[in-house]
Amino acid sequence: MVLSSLVIRSSSIHAAGCYTTRPIRKGVRLCEYDGARLSKAEADARYEGRPVTYLFTCTPDTVIDGFGTAMFLNHSCDPNCETEQDEDGRVFICSIREIAAGEELTYEYNLHDSDEDGADCYCQAAACRGTMFSDRELRRRARIARRSAAKPEGPMAAG
Repeated sequence: MVLSSLVIRSSSIHAAGCYTTRPIRKGVRLCEYDGARLSKAEADARYEGRPVTYLFTCTPDTVIDGFGTAMFLNHSCDPNCETEQDEDGRVFICSIREIAAGEELTYEYNLHDSDEDGADCYCQAAACRGTMFSDRELRRRARIARRSAAKPEGPMAAG
C-alpha cells in the first residue's frame, strides 16, 4: 500500500480531503477503510441526529465506523478511486486511473438506504449529478414519490 505518500489537508470538495504526494499507477491499493464493525441498527442509534458520519456499508446489515486515512476521501461523480472488498470482508481504496502528485483522492459514495432528504454533492466535476446518492437510491426515491403522488388525499380518500 502507498500509505506513506498520502496526506490529509483542506479540500475544496468538503472539509478535509486525502491527497497523494507522488504519482500513483492505476490499480494500486492505497489504504484500507478500517474501523469498528457495527450493525446498521447500532450505527443508526449511535449517529442519530448527527450530520456527519464516516459509515461504510459492507453488507446489508453491517457498516464500518470509519477511522483512519480512508475516512477522509471525499465523494466525486468523476472519481479516481473505487472501493474493493476482499474475501475476508476487508475494504480497500484502489486507484482506477493514473493519479498525479498533489491530486485529491476521491471515490463514488453511492449512498443508499437513507432517511436523509438530500445528499448534496460539491465535487465540481463536469458531469456532477448534484447528489452522493447512488443511481439505485435515486430510482427508489422516484418510485416512492410516484406512489405518494398517486395516492388521493383528503377526507374522500378514506372512502
